[in-house]
Amino acid sequence: MVNHFNLSDKVKFYQTRPTKDFHRTTHVKLYIYLYSILDVKEKEQELVAYFWINMFWRNDFIQWSREDFCQICFITLPSELLWKPDLTIEEVTQKDKLFQTSYLTVERIGKVFQRNGMVLVSTCKMQFYRFPFDTQTCSLTFKSIQHQVSEMQLIPGRTSKDVLKKSRKWMQTESEWLLVNITQKTQEVYKFGYNLSMLVYTVTVKRRSVLYVANFIAPILFFLCLDLASFLISENGGEKLSFKVTVLLAVTVMQLILNDILPSSSDRIPLIAIFCIGVFILMMLSLLETILVMYLLEKDNVSQDIEADKDQSLGEDCRDQQGRVQNCFRDMNTSISCVRVFDKSPGEMPPELLPEVKEGSSSQLTEDIQDCESLSDELKEVLRTMALFLSSRKEEEVPGYWTRMAKKLNRIYFVFYITTASVFLGYVFSVWLY
Repeated sequence: MVNHFNLSDKVKFYQTRPTKDFHRTTHVKLYIYLYSILDVKEKEQELVAYFWINMFWRNDFIQWSREDFCQICFITLPSELLWKPDLTIEEVTQKDKLFQTSYLTVERIGKVFQRNGMVLVSTCKMQFYRFPFDTQTCSLTFKSIQHQVSEMQLIPGRTSKDVLKKSRKWMQTESEWLLVNITQKTQEVYKFGYNLSMLVYTVTVKRRSVLYVANFIAPILFFLCLDLASFLISENGGEKLSFKVTVLLAVTVMQLILNDILPSSSDRIPLIAIFCIGVFILMMLSLLETILVMYLLEKDNVSQDIEADKDQSLGEDCRDQQGRVQNCFRDMNTSISCVRVFDKSPGEMPPELLPEVKEGSSSQLTEDIQDCESLSDELKEVLRTMALFLSSRKEEEVPGYWTRMAKKLNRIYFVFYITTASVFLGYVFSVWLY
């Protein structure tokens, strides 16, 4: 058969389009199967996948009858003997990974079939706004380098439904991605001064987000719950402050890990970054609120210490007043005894007291009367001081002003924390999942 068709004629079979009528367009039917998704590089925005690329076209110079050649329906020939479409893929960035098969299959009606297995590293503009619940769409654009639409035209060889069904059936590995859909369309574009026929395959893949939820999103939610539970810790010691600082540092570490995953060329801030920033801000405000509450409590403790010092000095004054009162009572007893002496007649007095009374009776009596008059004023002052002392003791049992303000602030921020966190998480997850 090789001798019969004279395949050694390179001008006829290899160098020119295989058509007897030069004005007739060569239709190249092409379809692909996605065999494996090897990697999706977020930083470089590249899709690495293994494809089976199948294409067939008609060669007008090769046809035979089965009866003439022992019922042979097809033959396999080296690919360098026959003409092949000069196709390229616009999105491919590494040509060295393209594998071209060394053989072609030719059927008896002149249909030439070629199948290539290729590892394609193609550029793909990715959107990470909904990471890790994102869906990426990558395109593979097949076109001829030299032939215009009037010379060669690309046509889908299979329907999109069949391509998707076979790709899912033969898929070997998907890494962390799930194949969602494969679509195809033909179009004509004007490039390099003439019209070109293009066949565009669009591959849609969805990220498997289970590991990201378990290893990243869930821990941050746990940290938020721990920060919320820290409101039950007392502010008297430093345990609450150190606990909040530790949780805040843990969220910071998670943000550093996220920075290594997400690309820096993203057009919009991803929702997961907004999620981390929002949680970080809530925890930071909670830490500042704890610092403010501890400051108010410390301020109240300082004022209570000052009041205690005042009470101590007041107690000493009261003890001095009490000593003075006792002295007054002692003098008053003496004066009363003197007055009783003067009330008796000289005949009734004992003889041993009569001379002494007569000598200092007038001056001593005047002094005792003055002391008795000042006694009522001193008693009033002592009673007033004791009342103030007792009232101050009662006030110590009631929390101070700054303590009440700190507790009120803590309750207000707790309600604000729960409300803000609920609204924020509801918004983020509603955009993520729908």
